[in-house]
Amino acid sequence: MSGPEPDELSDSGMSESTRLPQPWPAGGFLVGGAVRDRLLGKRSSDYDWVVPDPRRAALQMAEAQGGSPFEMDAGRRHWRVALPGGVLHDFAAPRHGGPHVEGDLVLRDLTINAMALNEAGELIDPLDGQSDLRAKRVRMTSEEALTADPIRPLRAVRFAVTLEFRLEDETLAAVTRAARAQAETEGELPAFERVGAELSALLAAPRASQGMKLLSDIGMVKAYLPELEAARGVGQGRGFHHLDVLDHSLEALNQLLHGFPDADLPLRWGTLLHDVGKPATKGRRPLGRITFYGHDKVGAELAGKLLRRLRLSADVVEQAAGLVRYHMLPLPRGERAARRFLHRRRALLPDLLKLMIADREAARGPLSSAAGRNAYRVALGQVIELLKEEPPPEPLLSGHEVMELLNLEPGPRVGEALALVAEAHALGDVTGAEEARAMLVRYAAAQGWTGRGR
Repeated sequence: MSGPEPDELSDSGMSESTRLPQPWPAGGFLVGGAVRDRLLGKRSSDYDWVVPDPRRAALQMAEAQGGSPFEMDAGRRHWRVALPGGVLHDFAAPRHGGPHVEGDLVLRDLTINAMALNEAGELIDPLDGQSDLRAKRVRMTSEEALTADPIRPLRAVRFAVTLEFRLEDETLAAVTRAARAQAETEGELPAFERVGAELSALLAAPRASQGMKLLSDIGMVKAYLPELEAARGVGQGRGFHHLDVLDHSLEALNQLLHGFPDADLPLRWGTLLHDVGKPATKGRRPLGRITFYGHDKVGAELAGKLLRRLRLSADVVEQAAGLVRYHMLPLPRGERAARRFLHRRRALLPDLLKLMIADREAARGPLSSAAGRNAYRVALGQVIELLKEEPPPEPLLSGHEVMELLNLEPGPRVGEALALVAEAHALGDVTGAEEARAMLVRYAAAQGWTGRGR
């Protein structure tokens, strides 16, 4: 079915971002997300093609654009071309076996992804995806297609969140049924790395907190993030908190994005998971007060395990787990304490401060007050001001110098001595190498280390 020219939908007209890619493969159709993005006037970096001869089309594209072709799936005759700048072109043969692309489009998950362009630039839209784009609506092509791949229900939510569309009612009901089946292990679960990619894309969106709330409501948190699901219904008493642990975690993410909309992915994950250790550490004191002793340490371990399971990068895992581990650090009071805080946790700053603020803003129980939250911001603001200072230059002493000074063998004492010098330098207690040596001699003698410092 042909519709109006694609650019009728976009206010941008035929811009650089919507020009048709070249060379156009013989007998091929551009399908899916690149067509949707073009209609929305957005630039694409991923292009999907349905072509009679995927190998030939991939080799021609690679030669013309200077890319690297390789076979992805021999059974599906799926080839990929990686072009400079991170642009990808995927070529696949028709799935339905016929000469027309409509049979392939109706097998796709969502109507906004079930459109194609031919070489003449004519739109093929058998399920009226254009209307759904105009209405800012995410609608399934059919429930059978939606559940044909176990990642598709999550993809539907992710598209609704990232495009700032709404899930059409029947689609929402079908997504909910699929999510609950997966949560109860009655449905097939997607590969973990696919789940991690979809959740990270959702979390990176401006409306990530609303998206996570939707995932919680329909059962996908239980299916994919069981460590976080365990926080559902875990009360926190009547002190600083007014929400259970799960809802507090979602509200903390909301507060983070309200105050720091440019927060990066590790910070968003760290904020979402900052209290994931509370269910395992909940206890009560003799008078009944609820406690969560050690939840920061336990939570860091759980967060790291969860994020590694989702196959996220080592950098994201390390930073997010570090934020969870240290989000309960005592509030620094005074410049000296702020400098020590800065020195010890510089690798996590300023993200750690942003998480601590979001955590505090999400707690509105009877013992919480606007004045207390403001005082918290002021104290952390002192650390933020110190962050503007240049960090100390090269270390005052090297490990070799420490070993020679104290007559030490390589080992943990050398690291302890270097850490002591670095912190003293950061606090201004020593300002040069000679002062650092004198301090180490005194320290070694006080510790009873053997060597020249005794």
